[in-house]
Amino acid sequence: MLPENEYREGLDELAAHYRRTLELLGEDPQREGLEKTPMRVAKAMQVLTRGYSQDARKVLTDALFAEKYNQMVIVKDIDFFSLCEHHLLPFYGKAHVAYIPNGYITGLSKVARVVDIFSHRLQVQERMTQQIKDCIQDTLKPLGVMVVVEAKHLCMQMRGVEKQNSVTTTSDFSGAFNQAKTREEFMNLLRGEYKTF
Repeated sequence: MLPENEYREGLDELAAHYRRTLELLGEDPQREGLEKTPMRVAKAMQVLTRGYSQDARKVLTDALFAEKYNQMVIVKDIDFFSLCEHHLLPFYGKAHVAYIPNGYITGLSKVARVVDIFSHRLQVQERMTQQIKDCIQDTLKPLGVMVVVEAKHLCMQMRGVEKQNSVTTTSDFSGAFNQAKTREEFMNLLRGEYKTF
């Protein structure tokens, strides 16, 4: 989260746009309950889009370690929240990321940070899934990467078709995960079909 003194340039201008938006919606931005809303929303939007000012590749390389481990590393159930670029409404869910190291590993929390960075941009789920995979593949040069993202979209729940329980699943993979057997192992581990302890 951005500390109070680290908001990006343009905060006042953004707040002015939200003030005008309230007027266009038929509200009085001067009334007590809305007086501070434009600045609150401007700050919230800067936090929700902080991924634009963060470098996901640097996050991975800052915690890069030589290691001869070459089996699957999975970080699953990574909670994320993002904004759909079509309606600026949230979509949220879980990302599951696996990679097979090729001489180097990264800190486990860094995988979650990569998800966080790409989700904190205006997004579509399909592109976010691919960006996470590409970032890990291009930066770590592993034997393969697979990403599965499961999400609920408020643009489908609150408007349009108004389907409350639909979940959208996207996936992308590279390298060793092009083999069906490797993908199946990953999916089995996600479902808990392997006893790990």
